[in-house]
Amino acid sequence: MKKNLLWLLLAVFALPFQSYSQIMPAPDRKEGEGPYDKLIIRGVTMIDGTGAPPIGPVDIVVQRNKITEIKVVGYPGLPIKEEGRPLAGPNDKVLDLEGHFLLPGFIDMHGHIGGTGQGTPAEYVFKLWMSHGITTVRDPAAGNGLSWVLDHKRKSLANQITAPRLLAYTVFGQGATKPITNAAEARAWVNDNKAKGGDGIKFFGAKPEVMQAALEENKKIGLRSAMHHAQMDVARWNVLHSARAGLTTMEHWYGLPEALFADRTVQDYRLDYNYQNEQHRFGEAGKLWKQAAPPYSEHWNKVMDELLALDFTIDPTFNIYEANRDLMRARRAEWHEQYTLPSLWRFYKPSRESHGSYWFDWTTEEEIQWKENYRLWMTFVNEYKNRGGRVTTGSDSGFIYQLYGFAYIREMELLREAGFHPLEVIRASTLHAAEALGMDKEIGSVEVGKLADFVILEENPIQNLKVLYGTGAIRINDQNEPIRVGGVKYTVKDGIVYDAKKLLQDVKTIVDQHKARENARLTQPGLEY
Repeated sequence: MKKNLLWLLLAVFALPFQSYSQIMPAPDRKEGEGPYDKLIIRGVTMIDGTGAPPIGPVDIVVQRNKITEIKVVGYPGLPIKEEGRPLAGPNDKVLDLEGHFLLPGFIDMHGHIGGTGQGTPAEYVFKLWMSHGITTVRDPAAGNGLSWVLDHKRKSLANQITAPRLLAYTVFGQGATKPITNAAEARAWVNDNKAKGGDGIKFFGAKPEVMQAALEENKKIGLRSAMHHAQMDVARWNVLHSARAGLTTMEHWYGLPEALFADRTVQDYRLDYNYQNEQHRFGEAGKLWKQAAPPYSEHWNKVMDELLALDFTIDPTFNIYEANRDLMRARRAEWHEQYTLPSLWRFYKPSRESHGSYWFDWTTEEEIQWKENYRLWMTFVNEYKNRGGRVTTGSDSGFIYQLYGFAYIREMELLREAGFHPLEVIRASTLHAAEALGMDKEIGSVEVGKLADFVILEENPIQNLKVLYGTGAIRINDQNEPIRVGGVKYTVKDGIVYDAKKLLQDVKTIVDQHKARENARLTQPGLEY
């Protein structure tokens, strides 16, 4: 836990950090079938990720890992006429999935691969993601070390491991031999990061001269960037400064209320505030949006208009803070019992040193403040989307009771709560995320010429996003009994068809093995009996 906190602190202050405690690497792939010379997926209802409504029945033809044909083959409620369908040869693979729903593979824009503090083997994290249809993940920190992430990125691209495709956004300053203190040093590190194979940079903050040089240079050499505007630097460098300098995406919401201040220049911190005290940090953060300009005011609109003009992307990660507005809900989520590792559960419990485990004395008052915080925050994000701004879906799992895969679906639900139509939620999770990554020619929508990344399930996610959870959604059958429906059935990544439910079962087996080895069980904080 101390190592995990140390890594975060070093990241926040952009100090040199060259040695990493790495999690257990992913094993060689044993799961999945394909890619096939020709795969035909028959009879699905397609949600293509562009914002278009569902259409079906549709047959989709994949050759190796590319979509080569999409053909509407009939009408709902009528038998499909075989003569109008793409022909299958004797050696072609056919999946008859009439009545199923098919979407583009999901993209998690904020996916840490765990750490030694959480005790998460790579196989555990990757299979939780893949079992929820997540086929691409941006790792915003490369917390296990850049070389480790790049090795897994290469193996994933070659389909040697069961994992989403990975993008490594190195923490600014990672690997430097001394602190970066001027523009020349910043530019040199940025170019070195590209030379080492980094896909982009994750910033937390630095002095303005360094931030300006680093962001400008990073954009100049063709890489992209993300930023968590941490409180230690946000007073002199907020979201507007970053967007003007070329930042691609802002993470969470830090730095945005500060840009919206109209009657102050710094957050109204409690007078005994200490950033190292995480209850101070997150408790006071719950009051921040009330200090910003009110929705639709002149200053509020001015900031939004400038961000829109800069084609700026917001990656809100609503889910990662949800425990702040309802701690018991997040702590008692039904998937923890079977799918949360005992080491990860220990990391979540109240602690003064584990990041995001700040429940020293969390009260009703804090939760009420955070509910209002969400109302104002969601108002900005939804209006940004309504005016044409790009919003994406990121989870930031592994902290604050949020579990890989499951938390991503919860993020989709929270975008819906913010005011997004379910089709807008799907687009944020697919095409808009691909655009932010600069990969929309390859992934992000179901279109001819793109890679065969699909999420396939038997239930309609537009009617109920909960059917995307691995645990499915609750329904009552004709015998008046509660049953579970949904869960992703197949995740197709790069033309390889994975049994998503089998992947989730593998996760349960890993958890059961860890529990047995440690003689551990899940208990609630302070009730260990």
